[in-house]
Amino acid sequence: MTSLQHGQPAQATGTHGEQQVRAVIEDRSRAIEERDADRLVGHHAPAVVVFDLAPPLRRPPAEVLDPGSHRAWFATFEPGMEYDTSDLAVTVDGDLAVAHGLVRMSATPKGSAEGFTMWFRATLCLHRTGGTWLITHEHVSTPFHMDGSFRAAVDLVP
Repeated sequence: MTSLQHGQPAQATGTHGEQQVRAVIEDRSRAIEERDADRLVGHHAPAVVVFDLAPPLRRPPAEVLDPGSHRAWFATFEPGMEYDTSDLAVTVDGDLAVAHGLVRMSATPKGSAEGFTMWFRATLCLHRTGGTWLITHEHVSTPFHMDGSFRAAVDLVP
């Protein structure tokens, strides 16, 4: 299931630039669900900056742009991953765009009898070059419990 507005109808309004950015984010989600590493990589600018959920603190562009690294990640899950965004807000100013929302990922780790669902926050910056929007910056995060345990709060649901 791919939806930009999980639990709500996707917004069809907005400027042409906003609609294009939403289409990039939607296609990116479908590429993840379909395990299409080449298509996923194609949405990133050559000097992309990514602050991901998994260590290290910053992923090197060479890794983000390597379809093999994404294929290796996809291989850690059984088929049937779901990846969708809700509460997506997109702001476009000329050739720059910022999008943020909440992402729901449901997957079953390879060899596991049970899957998981988790929500996390995502912010994307995009730049339009030659009519094509590419992700130049991606930041995803999970909140953590501030009770001294510092456990990731992966059980939150909007």
